Amino acid sequence: MLPTPPATPPLPGQCAPADRLGQILVNRLELTSILGVGAYGVVYTAVDIHTNALYAVKALNKIGLDPRQRKFQQREIQLHHQASRHPNVVSLVKILDSVDCTFVVIEFCPEGDLFSNITERGHYVGNDFLAKRAFLQILDAVEFCHSLGIYHRDLKPENILVTDGGMTVKLADFGLATTDPFSSDFGCGSTFYMSPECQQSSPRPNSFYASAANDVWSLGVILVNLTCGRNPWKRASTEDSTFRAFLKDSKFLRSILPLSAELDNILRRIFECDPQKRITIPELRELIV
Repeated sequence: MLPTPPATPPLPGQCAPADRLGQILVNRLELTSILGVGAYGVVYTAVDIHTNALYAVKALNKIGLDPRQRKFQQREIQLHHQASRHPNVVSLVKILDSVDCTFVVIEFCPEGDLFSNITERGHYVGNDFLAKRAFLQILDAVEFCHSLGIYHRDLKPENILVTDGGMTVKLADFGLATTDPFSSDFGCGSTFYMSPECQQSSPRPNSFYASAANDVWSLGVILVNLTCGRNPWKRASTEDSTFRAFLKDSKFLRSILPLSAELDNILRRIFECDPQKRITIPELRELIV
């Protein structure tokens, strides 16, 4: 069982993100700007100097990695490659290896991520048709991943990219994905989107949580993001006063969010604290359609 990948430590002499700008890979792809910097790599925009086609390139540092870290990198690439056969998963175009870095070339989505489209552009909140269309595409992508035995574990709007004027969304970033249907890797992912069972502060020895049900919980928070433009709570923990209020009264969300009775019922089935009773993705899709 592989836990959360450790962040790559900065090393003396390691290439700074901006130092790669202007670099041309395989005499074809020029790195032109930085899209993002994370604990596990740098994402660049790149242009094919022969066709002017745009791509995104994730640069994964290889220098100084121990075998465990290399295994995490290989896992991310392998799982993304398998999942990218689905039209709502960002396509993995090719892998380029250099002495110090692995470059993962993926399709470029110029409209950015779902988070910025919700918070800055207001594309989904109040547009039920578009929100429903996007959510069904996310459901289909996650269900496809689960059918392959891949569990994302970091589902959030920042890891979903947008194209076609908001009409198409694509799942990205498999850095925390696992093939373990049950995981003891507590606290894996982003706090806003984690299920209660995933964020136990002092888990019992040999305890675990179901990876698929954890992804379903995250989908529920994304559904609130798409329809309300905010999160239902800061974290699904009894330390959070809003979540405590929800635990006392399952209809509480309707008092603080603009939810229809139908959507509130769906969310209550997603935000079922017993993962064995939580709605499955096929059941959820039936209710949304």
